Amino acid sequence: MTQAPATPEATRRKHDREIIALAVPAFGALVAEPLFVMADSAIVGHLGTAQLAGLGVASALLTTAVSIFVFLAYATTGAVARRVGAGDLPAAIRQGMDGIWLALLLGAAVIAAVLPTAPALVELFGASDTAAPYATTYLRISALGIPAMLVVLAATGVLRGLQDTRTPLYVAIAGFVANAALNAGLVYGADLGIAGSAWGTVLAQCGMAAAYLVVVVRGARRHGASLRPDAAGIRASAQAGVPLLVRTLSLRAVLMIATAVAARLGDADIAAHQIVLSLWSLLAFALDAIAIAGQAIIGRCLGANDAQGARAACRRMVEWGIAVGVALGLLVVISRPLFLSLFTGDHIVKDAALPALLVVALSQPICGVVFVLDGVLMGAGDGPYLAWAMVLTLAVFAPVALLVPTLGGGLTALWGAMTLMMLVRLLTLWLRARSGRWVVIGASR
Repeated sequence: MTQAPATPEATRRKHDREIIALAVPAFGALVAEPLFVMADSAIVGHLGTAQLAGLGVASALLTTAVSIFVFLAYATTGAVARRVGAGDLPAAIRQGMDGIWLALLLGAAVIAAVLPTAPALVELFGASDTAAPYATTYLRISALGIPAMLVVLAATGVLRGLQDTRTPLYVAIAGFVANAALNAGLVYGADLGIAGSAWGTVLAQCGMAAAYLVVVVRGARRHGASLRPDAAGIRASAQAGVPLLVRTLSLRAVLMIATAVAARLGDADIAAHQIVLSLWSLLAFALDAIAIAGQAIIGRCLGANDAQGARAACRRMVEWGIAVGVALGLLVVISRPLFLSLFTGDHIVKDAALPALLVVALSQPICGVVFVLDGVLMGAGDGPYLAWAMVLTLAVFAPVALLVPTLGGGLTALWGAMTLMMLVRLLTLWLRARSGRWVVIGASR
């Protein structure tokens, strides 16, 4: 007796359950990561202004260095999910191990580059004479934890590809608690100052990496997957990551240009910009959680040769992106006076930020679709197109943003340019999704 085909409503409910099961824990893990910096700032801030300023410079450098290699998570998620969809778990874990070995190699290279150049990097970021020694100390010690941070990225991608976003959430929570406890103990208990904060963070990151490796190694042994480094597999992982690296660098350039333009507008505008950007980044975590679900689900569907299922999942996730975007936009409109009061009592800064926040609110449905389609194409392994689309977006955004100080409009105009950037991304991603060229079935692309 043949089974009746699933109804559209049943298919939507199935996709909804999968999206919620993957996205909610992913959001928790994403939000937990910035709490590391917040905990460090709260503890170091009581040491003095110079120490806190030094931490700010060093943290910006470290965040930039690590974010460049976020492709270790994104590329690994889609590749592993394809193997899972094809029913080949040993190959899926083997694929993940290639990403982890690549993370270790890249981490060693970053350490070799950062340790001797730390004073020059701190100076380049404009640290004051009083803050520079603290920034250099923190940067040099924290650089030792970069391999662990990159392993966490790669291993997170492995587990996401295996359709597991709960373990990364648990590890992130445990890492945050350990980081806060170690920082407090080493900074004040051992009287190590800012060096204690750096060592506490390194130890917490190493603990997180160890926890991930225990999970991955246990899975490898269970399914008979090799743990040894494979030159061809590591090289393939690196090649798959290059387009996503280009995409990430282009996106970072957009954010850097926006900050540079805001700085040219004046002190009140740059202060307001930082507030608006912090909210925009927080909202991005919620939308990125749906994108992560998209990476895992789309990769699995394509690996299982289910092109129709991949398209249906894409449509449903776009609907989710729009709905969440509308909800977030309304939340921004309602809460913006309270949100601004948390950051500043300066009425000039508030007056600059309020209309910019309205622009952010109106753009959230657009952002929702952009993040979802970005995740869909990543899950499909469509990195080269994503790289090209983001470079094009940067080429459109840069001249418009750079003209804001000349043409006027202040911070509101700058965030209008940011919305234009998201519209260009929406157009390029929508055209690709509509074309269906991303739908390439099989265990590998």
